[in-house]
Amino acid sequence: MTSATLTSETVLEVKDLGVDFWVDGVFYPAAIGLNYEVKRGEVLAIVGESGSGKSSSSMALLGLLPPNAKVTGSIQLLGRELRGIPEKELRQVRGNQIAVIFQEPMTALNPVYTIGFQIMEALRSHFDLTPVEAKDRAIELLTKVEMPDPLTSFHKFPHQLSGGQRQRAMIAQSISCDPVLLIADEPTTALDVTVQAEILELLRSLHKRLDSAIILITHDMGVVADLADHIMVMKDGLAVETGTVIDVFTKPQADYTKSLLAAVPHLGTAELQVNEQEHLNAHERRAPVLKFEDVAIDYPKRGRVPAFRAAENINLEIYPGEILGLVGESGSGKTTLGRASVGLLPIAAGTLSVVGYDISSANQRDLRPLRRKTGIVFQDPGSSLNPRMPIGQSIGEPLFLAGEASGKDLDKRVQELLTQVELPTSYRNRYPHELSGGQRQRVGIARALALTPELLVADEPTSALDVSVQARFLDLLQALQERLQFACLFISHDLAVVDILAHRIAVMHRGRLVEQGTRDEILRHPKDPYTQRLIAAVPLPDPIAQRERRETRSASKASEGPQL
Repeated sequence: MTSATLTSETVLEVKDLGVDFWVDGVFYPAAIGLNYEVKRGEVLAIVGESGSGKSSSSMALLGLLPPNAKVTGSIQLLGRELRGIPEKELRQVRGNQIAVIFQEPMTALNPVYTIGFQIMEALRSHFDLTPVEAKDRAIELLTKVEMPDPLTSFHKFPHQLSGGQRQRAMIAQSISCDPVLLIADEPTTALDVTVQAEILELLRSLHKRLDSAIILITHDMGVVADLADHIMVMKDGLAVETGTVIDVFTKPQADYTKSLLAAVPHLGTAELQVNEQEHLNAHERRAPVLKFEDVAIDYPKRGRVPAFRAAENINLEIYPGEILGLVGESGSGKTTLGRASVGLLPIAAGTLSVVGYDISSANQRDLRPLRRKTGIVFQDPGSSLNPRMPIGQSIGEPLFLAGEASGKDLDKRVQELLTQVELPTSYRNRYPHELSGGQRQRVGIARALALTPELLVADEPTSALDVSVQARFLDLLQALQERLQFACLFISHDLAVVDILAHRIAVMHRGRLVEQGTRDEILRHPKDPYTQRLIAAVPLPDPIAQRERRETRSASKASEGPQL
């Protein structure tokens, strides 16, 4: 078979695919009559709002849906029908021929095994490898996905890694068997822009090297512009538009596609506030809500992992009514600062003041008054919500425990909070596993805002949200903050979102703050070389401009190669 013939071979052909879920005696459609194909060497991006059926339709390909799901239609891999084949045969397909990068690595990885063991398990279940050979290959894969200190990371458990590091471990496991089709469900959600650029390059080289196909499920239109060949736009379970990446970006036909592209934030296009410095000076005349003074934070020794300093020499202030964007690479210490801000991590040195309390050496009893005045949105909504508790109960629990509401009043407040984050009030009786990743994130946001905190720590709150819901959430957060005047530490790797939202920006690198200033100073006139690299790595939501940037970056790397 010639390479030209091989390249045109259809890897996956889906005909009239339907997915329905049986809930409370009624079938609810998640995907309706989908028809698409993916050829060797192609990347198909499936985009759309959270809950539109992107993940459900893709998980149906491998029989990974819950028992209450009904799948209809045809699913052919290299001409072989997958729907209806025995479970034993389907297990051989999973991981070997079709691999999945799941959306939430914390829930996809087994918490009681090290990531090294889990990658070795995937390798040895499909290949005849000795434990030593499997370990060497696992470390090689961790190196490939830019995992810091791969040999040490090999022995770590999922909870000992940052969100971005867990995502990289998930990707390493997924590509371990060189699959012919890779389903990437939000593969760069938890990754900072510099590592995201490397992961996209890795995925690109994978499907070129193996001539494999990729289905990319994402809400990040910059990632779509960078990687995809074709796009399928979904809404309410239907494919409303399909086409090449150039055609959909430049000549969208469906109204929904036009609104989706219009909602995409572009770095550098946010309007600067008039008299921004005066605006900040007005806040600084008031006492800061959060103040770090020469703070250092240590993680104690755990098992084989030695004690280490996660943050050092931190000097940072946030004032009432101010949003401070905290950006930096995965593992740089952003989440560490966020958790310390609400008393979830002790500090090793310095002074930390939160909403008028000095918590530098506070114990759990001292921290109780703080809990009512602070809120936090965690990075992994799947692991931060109680799986046995309906979401209405999760949202209402802070109100009930604080004595703010009970009975009918509590039910009314929960409904108001669900409405604020644009979820149907009927969802209050659903459990977390019945919601999409973006919907679970909105539940986490509603829970954090329940007690109208003075300080809100938002740890990647928009990472699981599609662009249209993200735009509405950012408007909502700004409106709530203007009304309630709470301070917000907004941790994110999405610089375009930070550009829209933040009054000031702080940049972290390897546990230190390397640069602070207004968003104009940081995003348009960065001084530190690391900040400059961070901004240069942001993918542009324009396929032509992004291709030019990628080619320029590749040419630059090639010219630097012989000099190293």
